[in-house]
Amino acid sequence: MVSLFALPARRRLDSLNEQEILALAISSEEDDARIYASYAARLKSDFPHSASLFADMAQVEQAHRNMLIDMHRQRFGDTIPLIRREHVRGFLPRKPLWLSQTLSLEDLRAEAASMEKSAAEFYLQAQKLVTDAATRRLLGDLALAEQGHEDVVKQLTEKHLSSQEREEEDATARRQFILTYVQPGLAGLMDGSVSTLAPIFAAAFATGDTWQTFLVGLSASVGAGISMGFTEASHDDGKISGRGSPLKRGLACGIMTTLGGLGHALPYLIPHFWTATVTAAIIVFVELWAIAFIQNRFMETPFFRAVLQVVLGGSLVLAAGILIGSG
Repeated sequence: MVSLFALPARRRLDSLNEQEILALAISSEEDDARIYASYAARLKSDFPHSASLFADMAQVEQAHRNMLIDMHRQRFGDTIPLIRREHVRGFLPRKPLWLSQTLSLEDLRAEAASMEKSAAEFYLQAQKLVTDAATRRLLGDLALAEQGHEDVVKQLTEKHLSSQEREEEDATARRQFILTYVQPGLAGLMDGSVSTLAPIFAAAFATGDTWQTFLVGLSASVGAGISMGFTEASHDDGKISGRGSPLKRGLACGIMTTLGGLGHALPYLIPHFWTATVTAAIIVFVELWAIAFIQNRFMETPFFRAVLQVVLGGSLVLAAGILIGSG
């Protein structure tokens, strides 16, 4: 038997009385202030100018909260009912703070704009449900304030971020993204795509059995992924090098290593040997060119030099595997 307390009892906004609407507005502003403050704390060391931007936004939310509390105290006293966004239907929940750790600087700015837009919509709806003139005026003023968020963000950005400072922060964010995700992922993709060529094609030409070749490729890819992932995560905690979370780097490296090997192992699920082999060879060609493109795009390696290094090296490993398997 399911307990009634376990059932999701979310109320409609129009079922709330005026005290509950004020209480909901207060808790919402408190939550948003905490979120902006956490953004500011997270960005303080690497992006001090944007941290100041979010700290100012937190202060704005606190000011709104204080205005709402004053209105509640005047009308209903000091005891504020406990009601939050998740208690009311139609509210989009705020993302948990741990999920924001993966958001880029631009994503955080966009998330802030989305938060303010939903807050403005709430105040407009709440204003229609309130009859007290002073409360209606306060909710309307807050709706206008939230609707003008883009202007507020622009003003705060101009206050804290000159064009040069924003370019510097964006460059820092891009560098961090490359160090944490691109560089380990690229190393994994290169290892998985190149190092597994020899065992996979050697097994293919030695056995002529597509299923056995697939098993060799699967084991080589997964084994290499686990090895590379643990190596990347354990050899550098990121504190001195500034390369970011070892867990994120290890996952990026391990997953891309596995995918790099599986790319030319999966075709051997095709039962016809030459069809599987030709398909695998085409995929190898695509993988090597993709690696060269990533090197050029993110690591600023000259494209033709990247092609020469990757394609030539991969071709030599492929040829070695075929020769060993054929012998």
